[in-house]
Amino acid sequence: MKKIIAILYLFSTPIFAQTQQDTVPKKETNQLDEVVISGTLKAVKRLENPVPVEVITTTFLKQNPTSNVFDALQNVNGLRPQNNCNVCGTGDIRINGLDGPYTMVTIDGMPIVSALGTVYGLSGIPNSMMEKIEVVKGAASSLYGSEAVGGLINIITKKTKKNSFFAADMFTTSWLENNIDLGYNTPITKKIDALFGVNYFYYNNPIDDNNDNFTDIAIQNRISFFSKWNVNRSSGKEFSIISRYLYEDRWGGEMQWNKSFRGGDEVYGESIYTSRFEILGKYQLPVKEKMYFQWSLIGHDQNSVYGNSFYLAHQKIAFGQFLWDKNVKNHSLLFGSAFRYQYYNDNTPATATSDHSTIYSAFVQDDIKLTQKTGILLGARYDYNSAHGSIFTPRLAIKWKPTQDDILRLNFGTGFRVVNLFTEDHQALSGARDVVIVDNLAPETSYNVNLNYLKKYKLQDLGILNLELSSWYTYFTNRIFANYDLNPNQIVYDNLNGFSRVFGLSANADWITPFGLKATVGASYFDPFTVQDGESFVPLFTEKYALNWAINYEIPNWFLSFDYTGNLTGPIRLPLLSDLDPRREYSLPFSVQNIQLTFKKFHHFEIYSGIKNIFDWTPNRGNPFLIARANDPFDQNVQFDSNGNAVPSATNPYGLTFDPTYAYGPNQGIRFFLGLRYHLD
Repeated sequence: MKKIIAILYLFSTPIFAQTQQDTVPKKETNQLDEVVISGTLKAVKRLENPVPVEVITTTFLKQNPTSNVFDALQNVNGLRPQNNCNVCGTGDIRINGLDGPYTMVTIDGMPIVSALGTVYGLSGIPNSMMEKIEVVKGAASSLYGSEAVGGLINIITKKTKKNSFFAADMFTTSWLENNIDLGYNTPITKKIDALFGVNYFYYNNPIDDNNDNFTDIAIQNRISFFSKWNVNRSSGKEFSIISRYLYEDRWGGEMQWNKSFRGGDEVYGESIYTSRFEILGKYQLPVKEKMYFQWSLIGHDQNSVYGNSFYLAHQKIAFGQFLWDKNVKNHSLLFGSAFRYQYYNDNTPATATSDHSTIYSAFVQDDIKLTQKTGILLGARYDYNSAHGSIFTPRLAIKWKPTQDDILRLNFGTGFRVVNLFTEDHQALSGARDVVIVDNLAPETSYNVNLNYLKKYKLQDLGILNLELSSWYTYFTNRIFANYDLNPNQIVYDNLNGFSRVFGLSANADWITPFGLKATVGASYFDPFTVQDGESFVPLFTEKYALNWAINYEIPNWFLSFDYTGNLTGPIRLPLLSDLDPRREYSLPFSVQNIQLTFKKFHHFEIYSGIKNIFDWTPNRGNPFLIARANDPFDQNVQFDSNGNAVPSATNPYGLTFDPTYAYGPNQGIRFFLGLRYHLD
């Protein structure tokens, strides 16, 4: 028995084992006819939807196995997982060149990632519970409220009745990252079905390939429990409850650090204990009309140490939403109201007393079918925030469908965001910079316009080609501006005295052939621009362009599947500490590419293996160092002038202080992986 457990431990990942539905290639050829819900909160075929929605299937995710949603989206056009810290490895997901806090993450349409969850919550979402992921790029606040400024990532959970009885997916890497994902689907009673999942990730192998005496990636020990309960009501109406619990212990820092140094100033380390629960429910009311009540409860406790600075935070969020889906002739109507309560407290000066805030919301949407080829969607949302007052967000979408295989869509929307600085900007917690908040911050407002064209080509013997072209423009007022340039020892936060905008273009192509080849290729161009106090500059951490691809080739006679995935990211402006800082102000273009072979000869089993980051790229290429003053993380040998600015000295020729925020890409080089999938129907 011990030998069996040892073998299972060596193969350790979180992606649900392949079901029979996943192997049917016809599902992939019909994506434009797939029903999506994220764009309008109503089930609509993708090619009929007035709002562009991108669908990411579990088949796509398996082309590059990962242990979490954060890494799984690295090859999706327009999305970029952003590493925000070279020590603890925190990150967020950017959409269309906008910062991670502008991205809302939901499960089945219910918000789960915000504030504290933005910093560490993404890494704990197991892939095993996902049926698919829907992505909306552009402002979606008229339906989803605060945080949905840049876009939405909606994780659609698996149906309890459509899953394997038991599923397992396990992998390990040459860096000794071990991940296990288990799923169990069973009827509890005649009326109740349940899906249970466990995800466990373990990494305890400190590596310092760039020789700065700091761990290249954080040590992690994470476990997540997931369940979904579905009640089969005699009326056929929906009733489901989802729960998830996450516990994670992670740390990064100097190679000699251990927990006896936690909170001290002898050896530098960043240690984070995270405990988080989520309960989400959906209940269709027992009335003739299609009415739903949805709710969620989220609790997040965080015990963090950054060097000798403690960050202790507690957050509770309660959310309830009522929806009425009504069709009247050529009008598809949606009425809704929502309530959100948030309790937050931490040990920083920003919350000397605990914060209680509420948001009351009401919204309406009307999708009007004018003719067989044209339609218009009108929407509006009113929010009353206890701290900021009334906020109004309108929405307009126009669609023209000249044929059955193409659609042109124009979307205009506004977005807003209420900000909690210390939980959404990790740079405020790490390193030696002081945080300065200039004034009472007003909520951010954005205006977004998006033009999208989607076309389906039938290429006869060559298969089907889906082509999507988009152009967008986002304009911000009251944007929260984190100024790294005003003082190298400070991060100064204020509402922007000016404006900020992002213009972009993107193209995406999906080609599915009858001879075993499937390819997805996407490209994006970003033109960000910010004006502050009359001076213009390129904002930090926004790439100039990006290219993503995922290619799959099946060889049935050999029972083999070959996957080649990767991305290319253009220059990114990065924060420097002074004019003497020798690091690059703009990163060099970089590419992370992966290959994988999957062997499918055995019934119920798949064995997969491959190489991640085959060209061994890491961000220290072209830079003398990544972490400033890694040899003196407590600034004990830094000399300061009368204004508190670091000055050059014999032991500090560039006049720098310790700072790990010069981060933008994964610090892991090339590594091998080996995995096993098993399912029992």
